[in-house]
Amino acid sequence: MCSWCWGFAPVLKQLLAALPANIEVKRLLGGLAKDTDAPMPARMQTMLQNTWRRIEEKIPGTQFNFDFWTSCQPRRATYASCRAVIAAREQGEEFDEAITSAIQRAYYQQARNPSELNTLIELASELALDVEKFKVDLQSNQTQQQLENEIAQSRELFAESFPALVLQKGNSSWSVSIDYNDPAPMLEFVKHLNE
Repeated sequence: MCSWCWGFAPVLKQLLAALPANIEVKRLLGGLAKDTDAPMPARMQTMLQNTWRRIEEKIPGTQFNFDFWTSCQPRRATYASCRAVIAAREQGEEFDEAITSAIQRAYYQQARNPSELNTLIELASELALDVEKFKVDLQSNQTQQQLENEIAQSRELFAESFPALVLQKGNSSWSVSIDYNDPAPMLEFVKHLNE
């Protein structure tokens, strides 16, 4: 549920496809916003809508469906979506990226609220996951613990803004500057450090 991550997704896909074969990619969830049932304050809603407009300007081709702000009850809560990614992963690593994309499309293009468990369960069904298993895993203590572990790992890597790319080699790690429109500078940086 990171709007900059949504904008970055096409370039990230290009980058990942071009990485040298010896680089292992590990996706971590950063958490972003803890669980809450409180409605998102109006000031934050306005700030996020303005962020969406900036992203559309900065990253050509990125589009948002602003109907979300009138057809849904926005909440500043992303942990449920993060747990959904972990619950989907339990049914196969390939579902990590699939449900991430489904959550982003639901939120940014279909004006569906991924802060709501019902939306996440619908998305699992649309991906042909075992919905009953997904429901249990979505709300399990083990899934919550995995989320907390990934948030801690992200912070250890100093990945506290989103999106974040970190290259780890041995005991060293380097932050990779994000280019939202071109994978080439990131790829060059990674290849140079990977030599």
